[in-house]
Amino acid sequence: MATAKANNHKDTYKATAVSLIVIGLLFLIDKFIHFASIGLPWVMNKDNLLLYASICFLIFKRDKSVGCVLLALWLVMNIGLVMSLLGSLSGYLLPLALLLVGGILLLVARR
Repeated sequence: MATAKANNHKDTYKATAVSLIVIGLLFLIDKFIHFASIGLPWVMNKDNLLLYASICFLIFKRDKSVGCVLLALWLVMNIGLVMSLLGSLSGYLLPLALLLVGGILLLVARR
């Protein structure tokens, strides 16, 4: 049990370190290149920094819960973007996705 906790902390530290390195590199590259000047202003959007952190946590941490929560927060913050990308299907997909996620959480909670 103690070994699992130690690995969990190592995973968390590793994912946090990689997230900070990626975000730091993006800020440094933006200072030299200016993503907005090459047509990529969305790269340094503050909302997308949360997306980058969630991806790092999903890749480098065994327990995917933190990455999933960060990704869900990003989706909630950018729901307008998600709906515009989905187009007319978003009227049906969002309620179905909420029902699906709620059902899965209910099943997991009952175990």
